[in-house]
Amino acid sequence: MYTKPNTINLAVAERDLKYYIFDWDDNILHMPTKIYLEKRLPDGSWTPHAVSTAVFSVIRSDRENYRPPDGVWENAFRDFRDIDIDNENVFLRDTRSAIDAVVSGLHKEGPSFAKFRQTLIEGRLFAIVTARGHSSSVIRQAVDDFIKVVLSEVEKQRMLENLRGYMACFAPEASANTDTDVMDFYHAHNRYHGVMSPEFRARMGQQAGASPNTETGKQFAIKDFVEHVIRIAHERGLEKPISVGFSDDDEGNVIAVENYIRSALAHEFPGVKFVVYYTADPDIVDGRKVVVHGQLSLNL
Repeated sequence: MYTKPNTINLAVAERDLKYYIFDWDDNILHMPTKIYLEKRLPDGSWTPHAVSTAVFSVIRSDRENYRPPDGVWENAFRDFRDIDIDNENVFLRDTRSAIDAVVSGLHKEGPSFAKFRQTLIEGRLFAIVTARGHSSSVIRQAVDDFIKVVLSEVEKQRMLENLRGYMACFAPEASANTDTDVMDFYHAHNRYHGVMSPEFRARMGQQAGASPNTETGKQFAIKDFVEHVIRIAHERGLEKPISVGFSDDDEGNVIAVENYIRSALAHEFPGVKFVVYYTADPDIVDGRKVVVHGQLSLNL
């Protein structure tokens, strides 16, 4: 599909252990999906008012002037769930539209677009943690669409060479006969979390005894990924420092994550370097970087 069988890069065994957690909307891609609200007019009446995710991140606390239709937030976020429009999943439709807009030069890429692309090429483990309500399988398909359209054939080959090198060094028991085998292995080791999905809510409820809001859901997903990569490193005998970067454009989520790392994760995982990127400011390339915990100089 992408590369010659058994082409591998064994040098990946020597590299550092950097892992990444990405928000999706306005971080990797500027999605066209709208949030359906009602806005208060000067005369006190209300009118339908659809907004982008970027606008919503600014006005979401203004309950005096904005409200969900019929007072039900699920109505506001109906296109952020796994529904089909014209026999097509709305998230996959909007993802392809956003990617095409970037590739064609019509729209700017998200602030973490390039970092996500490089993460894929290098074959590093990552998590997508989004406030959306999509299943992990749908988010995985969106990542596949990103790979197919955004990465060049040379970059796809490099990605598979790096993944085959990792599998040869640390997972020789896994099948790497075909590109599909390799990509299935890669996807199985990443995490795809839509924190408002029924799938994720059920998982969090079973483990934490709670149903998530956006901020607590993202905290739970972040801890899940950190535990996951630490477990893999130990199982594979990788005795190296671990660093985890988290990027998000929503200030509320970023503040909540920074506080969560300082109050909980830093104590539970003292050897891990945590870096948070706040990516809403277009004047700061890659976002405002905050080393929340850890003094390792890994140029995350």
